Amino acid sequence: MMIEEYIKTVLGSTEPGQQPSAAETVEKLVDRVYSSTLLEDRRDACRALKALSRKYRIEVGAQGMPPLVQVLQNDGQDAEIISYALDTLCNVVTSEEFDEEADNPTVSVNVGEQFTEMFIKTPEHVTLVMGYLDEYDFRVRRAAIQLITSLISNKTRELQDLILVSPMGVSKLMDLLTDSREVIRNDVLLLLIELTKSNSNIQKIVAFENAFDRLFEIVREEGCSDGGIVVEDCLILLLNLLKNNSSNQQFFKEGSYIQRLAPMFELSQDAEEVGWSPQKVSNFHCLLQVVRALVTPSNQQQVVAACQRVMQKSRLLHALCEILMSSGVPADILTETINAVAEVVRGDRDNQDELGRVMAPSSPPRPAIVVLLMSMINEKQLLALRCAVLYCFECFLYRNADGQRAVVQTLLPSSASDVSALSTGQLLCTGLFSTDALANWFSAVALMHSLVENVALKEELLRVLLATPGGQRPITLLEQCTNLMQQERYRLQSKVGLLMLLSLWLAHCPGAVKALLETQGTMAYLTAQLCSNEHDEREFLVQGMCAFLMGLCIQFNDNSLPGQKREDISQLIIKRIGQESFCSKLAEVSRHEAYSRACKQAQIRAKSAGELLLDFEYCKLYKGLEALIAKLVSGFDVDGIELTELTLSSEASALVSQYKGIIRGMDAQIQALQQSSKELEQENAELKEKLVEEQSLKAQLLDQNTLLKAQLGASTGQVQSAQGAETTPANEEELNAARYQANMYFAENIRLTKELETLRQQLSAEKTACRCGARFPGAMQKDQEDLLELLPIRRPS
Repeated sequence: MMIEEYIKTVLGSTEPGQQPSAAETVEKLVDRVYSSTLLEDRRDACRALKALSRKYRIEVGAQGMPPLVQVLQNDGQDAEIISYALDTLCNVVTSEEFDEEADNPTVSVNVGEQFTEMFIKTPEHVTLVMGYLDEYDFRVRRAAIQLITSLISNKTRELQDLILVSPMGVSKLMDLLTDSREVIRNDVLLLLIELTKSNSNIQKIVAFENAFDRLFEIVREEGCSDGGIVVEDCLILLLNLLKNNSSNQQFFKEGSYIQRLAPMFELSQDAEEVGWSPQKVSNFHCLLQVVRALVTPSNQQQVVAACQRVMQKSRLLHALCEILMSSGVPADILTETINAVAEVVRGDRDNQDELGRVMAPSSPPRPAIVVLLMSMINEKQLLALRCAVLYCFECFLYRNADGQRAVVQTLLPSSASDVSALSTGQLLCTGLFSTDALANWFSAVALMHSLVENVALKEELLRVLLATPGGQRPITLLEQCTNLMQQERYRLQSKVGLLMLLSLWLAHCPGAVKALLETQGTMAYLTAQLCSNEHDEREFLVQGMCAFLMGLCIQFNDNSLPGQKREDISQLIIKRIGQESFCSKLAEVSRHEAYSRACKQAQIRAKSAGELLLDFEYCKLYKGLEALIAKLVSGFDVDGIELTELTLSSEASALVSQYKGIIRGMDAQIQALQQSSKELEQENAELKEKLVEEQSLKAQLLDQNTLLKAQLGASTGQVQSAQGAETTPANEEELNAARYQANMYFAENIRLTKELETLRQQLSAEKTACRCGARFPGAMQKDQEDLLELLPIRRPS
């Protein structure tokens, strides 16, 4: 039956030529809902409103919302009319655009959001709808779920607050996950996905309502990663519960749910032949995001470390590495797998070592790290994949001195045992000297991470020699980097990569500073860059990085080169560039948008190749030293005299001397406290050892006491059970001796218990003293630093 015919049946036919408008029709139906005494009439009116709500949403919503709420309040005993009312409200507030209203210009994009706001102005309306979740009738329950889902989609924060205060609100929703009707269960999954977005309190409640078990059960029933869209919905909800929620992450780890994740990553033997369906790709992508949610560097470090250990023990890391080396894996899954492996191994030596041992099934077999780096410097590979490989290599080297040393060793002449074998060092040099600017950048950043926080390797890298064409003398790697930086054909992105590498190489390494100053034309090139008047934003960035590199040559200069001492370079800056100009250009780095992007996270994210400019570690180095370099350069006057204590006024010098005396006194106190702390720690260790011995002795005495009591009981029973037999003096004497020995052990046990308690109290007191002793030197050190900051730097009058 057509809608028009049905409405005529409800409202009656009209006079010919007098077709009522939509608003008039809705008004009559609303009046019927209000005024009809018969349930059947109200039900027919609600059915008609539902039919009109898709085409005339504004009219139905504006006039029909109050009577529909009245139906929900008064006609709860009739499932049919309740389902009509809920469906109509759902059509009114949904953000979905219906085909029937596509030609209606009065319907705005956010009309559903506006009606949602009207509906939830009275919080009791939401509580009323939540109450119908308890109805088992399919039409009522599903309509209530869909209405709540639409309301949450439009006004997430407001609905989350209302559901939190609703009696057993979240618990009701969680109970529906066990509904035997799959349609209901699947709709509840969608509702919970909306409900748990960015609300840690609801996420915790849902997790502690046994959500993890229920979700894993549904995923298992639906076929794990080979299942349909329901599996994807479960994994999205799981991701919502874990992302940025340390409490749920801890609960997930302690509940042994990571172990239940591992089997889902195992690929079947015929996976390559069967292929990857679009749904399996989506499911796998969500699985990988769940893993990353547990070990992302932004999480609490304790949680990350604990999850990394479990992932290694449960062979989840092994399964990820298997996917990494498998053929036929889609590119986006391979990219996300590389990112997941990166964060699973980051900062964990056991996991890093396991990744280092993985061999690719090639001929000849090569380490997985080498194969990944081959993809990174290959310009034909996708940008996202190359970025993921660089991130994985950075995480592999993060706090991994042995891994860093292994990379540098492959560049040294003595390590070349097999010339034909590809190594990480050879690949990085290949990329560094490639004609592909992106390969230059990737290789420079990768090599830079081989030197992070490792001064010894910076010195070692100075020994790397490169062969030159024509049989000329070999040149050092540092010299080649400075030569490439000065070439006009070398693109800006390549220069940025080299400047980052050189800056991190020079930081805290006077030997590298000396080597750079000895290379011909380097300081002249840096000076020329800082004196140029470029107006391009990227050129500003290069100038800022050149200023930073020149500042490092001052800060970490050991003054061993005549004519290139700290004062000489400072004079060069003052006379050729100008102190203000230098500091202004130094600050250009932090003003660039690439700096703010790179500072946010260690992972490299770029939509296009042009966005790859600065790296997280370089930004961290720059942030730590920029102010110091600016202050250092500003601390030289026009005559090249560094403003020190010798150039201060007599008043300032006296104040400095006073502060130095205070600092020396603090140094003495710190040393005394440190010595006292060591003694307390030694005494603490001795008390712990004695406590263990006393506990062992107590345990032995308790065992002996129990044995003697048993013997005593047996002897007493034998004596009492002997009928008519006289107790001999020998038996009586043996019994008394046993009783005496038992009493002795009992007394000794009491004495040892008291002594044990005394030792525990002493141990607690010693620990407290140790903590106080450890904290006090730190506080004294802070006082020293504060005093040093107070030292006035004034120009001589």
